[in-house]
Amino acid sequence: MPTPLQFAPFSSSISPSFWQSLTTLKLQVLKLSDEPVPITGSYSKARTVKDRLTGDEVGMGCVLELDERAFEQSSTKAPSADRVSVQGILRNYNTIEDFKNADKTALLDSLGDEIWSRVNSSSSDVEAEALNPFLVLTFADLKKYRYYYWCGFPALLQKPGWETEGEWRSSSGVLSEEQISAVNARQQASSSSFTLAKPSSNGFAFSPISSASTFFADVPAAERTLVFLDPSSHASAPGWPLRNVLTYLNRSHSVSEIRVVAVRDSSSRTAILKLKPSEASTSAPESRPSVVGWGKNDKGKLGPRMANLAPLMDPTKLADQAVDLNLQLMRWRIMPSLDLEKVKNTKVLLLGAGTLGCYVARTLMAWGVRKITLVDSSTVSFSNPVRQPLFDFEDSLNGGKPKAEAAAAALKRVYPGVDATGVSLSIPMPGHPLAPAVLEQTKADVKQLEQLIEEHDVVYLLMDSRESRWLPTVIGASKRKLVMNVALGFDTFLVMRHGVPAPAASAPAAVNEPAQVTPGTPYTGRLGCYYCNDIVAPMDVSSALRGSRSRLSLIPCFSQSLTDRTLDQMCTVTRPGIASIASSTAVELMVSILQHPKGSLAPSDIPLTTAGAAPQTQTSADVDPSTSSPLGIVPHQIRGFLAQFNNLKITGQAYDRCTGCSDTIVSAYENDGFEMLVQAFADAKYLERLTGLDKMEEETEAMMEGLDWSGSENEE
Repeated sequence: MPTPLQFAPFSSSISPSFWQSLTTLKLQVLKLSDEPVPITGSYSKARTVKDRLTGDEVGMGCVLELDERAFEQSSTKAPSADRVSVQGILRNYNTIEDFKNADKTALLDSLGDEIWSRVNSSSSDVEAEALNPFLVLTFADLKKYRYYYWCGFPALLQKPGWETEGEWRSSSGVLSEEQISAVNARQQASSSSFTLAKPSSNGFAFSPISSASTFFADVPAAERTLVFLDPSSHASAPGWPLRNVLTYLNRSHSVSEIRVVAVRDSSSRTAILKLKPSEASTSAPESRPSVVGWGKNDKGKLGPRMANLAPLMDPTKLADQAVDLNLQLMRWRIMPSLDLEKVKNTKVLLLGAGTLGCYVARTLMAWGVRKITLVDSSTVSFSNPVRQPLFDFEDSLNGGKPKAEAAAAALKRVYPGVDATGVSLSIPMPGHPLAPAVLEQTKADVKQLEQLIEEHDVVYLLMDSRESRWLPTVIGASKRKLVMNVALGFDTFLVMRHGVPAPAASAPAAVNEPAQVTPGTPYTGRLGCYYCNDIVAPMDVSSALRGSRSRLSLIPCFSQSLTDRTLDQMCTVTRPGIASIASSTAVELMVSILQHPKGSLAPSDIPLTTAGAAPQTQTSADVDPSTSSPLGIVPHQIRGFLAQFNNLKITGQAYDRCTGCSDTIVSAYENDGFEMLVQAFADAKYLERLTGLDKMEEETEAMMEGLDWSGSENEE
């Protein structure tokens, strides 16, 4: 007696690699888009395994598999002998509410309309795989790595349906050996999961399903055969893909009776079906039938599933993606032009791992910087942990851990994905003579410092003395590195970038010659360094100039020296919050520079500050966005005054007699190397003589001695 034909519904089998690929796609491509994305899935012919306890054959189910290859779109991708590729649509939603509220009926009906149009197509190239598209709805919670999904496998609900005549039987009892061999050979060579067959002298002749009308024209109904790769291992229910193909054959080619060969695994479980529709099905409907096919959840009910990958993923990888997500959200929502990869790949060298170094390092990590090297020569003291956030009390015990190594280790504890290195290194300073016993060690230290600056893109000067900043300033200018300088007063701070010399090929004849200055317009000339406003060389002021009131009056703000300091001078006496403000400002300035089209050669967006004039202001609205940083203006230096909660943006020119970045100093360093440095270390006035500052000072003092300080006019 005929029995209604039932189909084994598809279920989904989604690999963790699929979710990892979706995460990457979401972060880098989709962003906030929920537009449909084409994907590819696959299913294989039914397989069984033997239960070791009972010896019974157990079917492996009827599943559509998705992995990392789902997003690879290739028109040449063909199914293998035992696997079929099918095309689908992914719709990823931005919120769980959007996922829940999606009109799932309309989405499935939309694919049903496509299937119905192909079913009614008179085209000769309709493929069976095109009759079985699928749909995946997803919401990716990238903060918790939970993925909500619901798969749909649309099928046309043909009424009345198909029935089976008799029972499922083994092919070996129905087909001849030649026909079985022909079917096996066809499956090995065919590029389609469905094919028509009719008896021939070689067992079977084969043809695509789109030629059914002509191929079966003179074939008796009982010998018309449909061969397909069956994903179902059920004894009497073929796989879901057969459903739409039968509807197509009935609708487009008036096939109402057919024999089906469901090719399964190699255990001779191929079954033969003789199908015919119920009486009323010979009159095909004009309107599209209803569409069914939403998958069931773990409870066997229609509903979504959830994949929780957090326990399966490497915590370091989770941290990497979480850091990227926070930054990507900023780019998606507010600033699409932000180049996060440029920031991420910037290698940063921090000279100084104290209060400033700790805060700068933390802000760099927040921006996604992966390579951070810290240099310091001191150890953690008991006063450090409360002010320097990378240290704790344990670091200060037993004489204290080396600051650079302790800070690098703390960064890795905060975020294991950061490549943080600590280097214990002393930086020699001008005006601090070297003892013969330490000359070779100092030479090695200088060489190591040069190598570190060469290997990094940005150098931060975060030391606690003025003269210790001189050598990296010279090396940074020579190697054309972006140098960021941060210095603190009690309630003031200075954040500035050193001017980077233009490449030799594009530099003007006189690099330090000021550019033409137009009042009220951004300054495009060479920017000054930390020492360009000084008219004395960096030195150990306390010892070299002790008692010289006139020379001490020339030392600028933010300068400190090392010898004979009082207790308050030996400690960083600043308001506690000012270090974090200055450090964050410095990192934000660096990022703005990196986003500028000219990078480290970006001009100052602030008009040049001239003598006697108040510093000019500039806002992002005053700057052409096509020639500036998308983050806003890029100043030369920022001077903060916490007492007034006020910042001044100042632009300063490079000084041709600067003891830090002038051509004279850089050329002497490049030509004479360590020998030039030794002279600077040994002789407090060497740099002044080299740049001509000494003659200028003598002329200035002579001019001042000739002035009448009494205020009365000379009488003849």
